[in-house]
Amino acid sequence: MVDVVFFKSVPNLFSLIAIPTVIAASLPLSHYLDSKPGKPEEQSKDAIEAVEKEKEEKLLCFGCSPNEQAATDFFYDRGITDKLALATVLGNIKQESRFIPDICEGGFRTAYHKCGRGYGLIQFTSASRYYGLGRFAKQKNADPSTLHIQLHYIVTEPQWRRVEPIFKRDGLSVNNYMNAAYSWLGWGIHGARTQYAWQYADKLKYMKV
Repeated sequence: MVDVVFFKSVPNLFSLIAIPTVIAASLPLSHYLDSKPGKPEEQSKDAIEAVEKEKEEKLLCFGCSPNEQAATDFFYDRGITDKLALATVLGNIKQESRFIPDICEGGFRTAYHKCGRGYGLIQFTSASRYYGLGRFAKQKNADPSTLHIQLHYIVTEPQWRRVEPIFKRDGLSVNNYMNAAYSWLGWGIHGARTQYAWQYADKLKYMKV
């Protein structure tokens, strides 16, 4: 009786093992490959693309001084992303001060309180602009002779705020941006502003950083 049961149950046991084996053997190899994580090279490519997307495009000023690059970053971060617009802003600052924040009218370098008028990055000359810089620095508990505080003061002035939307418009010509710069600064001598603007246009390059 025991032997009969044993021999009758053996085929059933093998059939239970064989059925999934046959099914598994009938599936194509791609079924198993597709169900696994991506190949190492595919994963690496995806990771690189993700990092690239996280990178931010900036305008870098090649061959420029640290002050020139700091000004480039400052105005770019404010939304002036057109290369010619930014080049025009930089060209005007270079004409005014060579990016020397503690320069007084006449070309000598000194502290803010020892100048009197015509001081800094854009030669703050009128009483309202010169003393406005001093008041702004005092509010910030900062030195008015520094690049950082002067850049931040510039964008608070009404002269700048009137023309900033023009500088933020892409695709205009240098002449268009230069007209806005004149409204901003009201210079008496044009000098090499346009020449400097084109020089900066050659130095500014869009880069992923």
